[in-house]
Amino acid sequence: MIVRIMGEGQRTLADSHVVELNRLDDELLAEMESGDEDGFRRTLGDLLDAVRRLGEPLPDDALEPSELILPAPDASLDEVRAMLSDDGLIPG
Repeated sequence: MIVRIMGEGQRTLADSHVVELNRLDDELLAEMESGDEDGFRRTLGDLLDAVRRLGEPLPDDALEPSELILPAPDASLDEVRAMLSDDGLIPG
């Protein structure tokens, strides 16, 4: 799976890591729905850190289509809310 973090580039992740990402995505969705700004900020950071830790960066000149696009670390609650589907940021 190819994942793009807005403003940072793309990483390739093994499908086996989707379970961990989905868990964080579920937490993020719950925090957004409850308006927990601090929890949202923490979990967004954890989600992006997991992608960075588990994924292998693609070269900057690679032009692969991203299967998943995640917000930048400084994205606002409203910006992330606009990116959500019914399943959250990560389709499950």
